Amino acid sequence: MCFTVAIMKNGVLMTAEQYYNSLPAVIRKKKRNPLQTEIPNFYLVSGFTHPMLPVITDDEMTLKQWGLIPEWTTDRHQADELQNMTLNAVGETVFEKPSFRRNILSRRCLLPVSGFYEWREFRNTKYPYFVHPKDASGFLLGSLYDRWTDPLTGEHHDTFSIISTPANPLMEVIHNVKKRMPLILDDDAADRWLNPATSPDELKTLIKPYDENKMDAYTISKAAGNPNFDRNIPEILNPVKYSELDTPTLF
Repeated sequence: MCFTVAIMKNGVLMTAEQYYNSLPAVIRKKKRNPLQTEIPNFYLVSGFTHPMLPVITDDEMTLKQWGLIPEWTTDRHQADELQNMTLNAVGETVFEKPSFRRNILSRRCLLPVSGFYEWREFRNTKYPYFVHPKDASGFLLGSLYDRWTDPLTGEHHDTFSIISTPANPLMEVIHNVKKRMPLILDDDAADRWLNPATSPDELKTLIKPYDENKMDAYTISKAAGNPNFDRNIPEILNPVKYSELDTPTLF
């Protein structure tokens, strides 16, 4: 799964701009340049805090809240319950689940991140890893979005959910219990993901584990798993070695 990410402004803007520049000029003219969006730095941010994060839709880059609230949600109480259950959308069932089946057809987006965090269990202890690209400034995570209007206040809530896939060999080592990972898309796949004309059958071919050879990971402080600790600091990304782990390097 993917409940915790890192978004460093400069790297994320570079990733978004790289994707934007990879598009044909005729398409690029119709989209809003991602550099026009204000993006904060998040060294570590948890989806359970429901932050506003930058996502790329088929025509712009804008801020949406993590934790999808379906448009059919009846009230604020139901919205609060659903948000903690929709941080991720399981790729294998996304075409069937009521919360996602309409969004996968017409409301797809990308979340640019510097990397994400996952925990490995070893001898009844959890060890946090920071997972990042080997040779790029960031990942583009395949996601879905929706807009819910609170019937009491009339306020609009723009929200999103990250698609998950089975783990690749690298992530099987790290996320070694549930063995899941976020959907990561390269520029070509990202373009097809956002294209409104992409068919459901083609979308299904995009929902697959990312190439582990394009990823790397290292262990960090166990403070990353402590919500009572201020984790949104640059030092959270510092490597920390644990001698008890039998695989100091994964690949």
